[in-house]
Amino acid sequence: MYQINPSTKWGEKRMTRSQKISYCAVFTALAMIFSYVEAILPINFGVPGMKLGLANLVIVAGLYYLNEKDVLIISVTRILLMGLLFGNGMSLIYSLTGGMLSYLIMILMKEKTNLSVLVISISGGITHNIGQLIAASLVVSNFHIFYYFPALLIAGTITGLLIGIVSERILKILKPNFFD
Repeated sequence: MYQINPSTKWGEKRMTRSQKISYCAVFTALAMIFSYVEAILPINFGVPGMKLGLANLVIVAGLYYLNEKDVLIISVTRILLMGLLFGNGMSLIYSLTGGMLSYLIMILMKEKTNLSVLVISISGGITHNIGQLIAASLVVSNFHIFYYFPALLIAGTITGLLIGIVSERILKILKPNFFD
């Protein structure tokens, strides 16, 4: 049932197609659950629209267990479904822009460097906020929105750090048993 994939970084076993679909479905469902929980929690961070980014726990873990294409599909699916179910057109644009920029940077950093999960997660948090600022500035045709950048830089660093710490712990727990 399993095949050894010698090209993988840790020598993991390659999943069958049905296992891959199942894992992607579970990761997507978890990301959606985390997004929903975050949406219903009334946490005010002092910056409009700022959230912890709990769904990024799933994305960061996915970077280490699934291939890039699968993580992209999980991220886009979660953003689109949550936007359609609980958001609006604007939130969908902001989430998609931030999520895709964050995904791109985290993939590049993971593949091209030896940086820790923590650093990659912080970079993802920061670039997500940058992506949202870019989208907002284009939507409202006003670059004054970048006055939010210092606050969002701090917020992205803190949330990325928290998500990174939890992600490292999750990876340590899951890694030895993931394919068993």
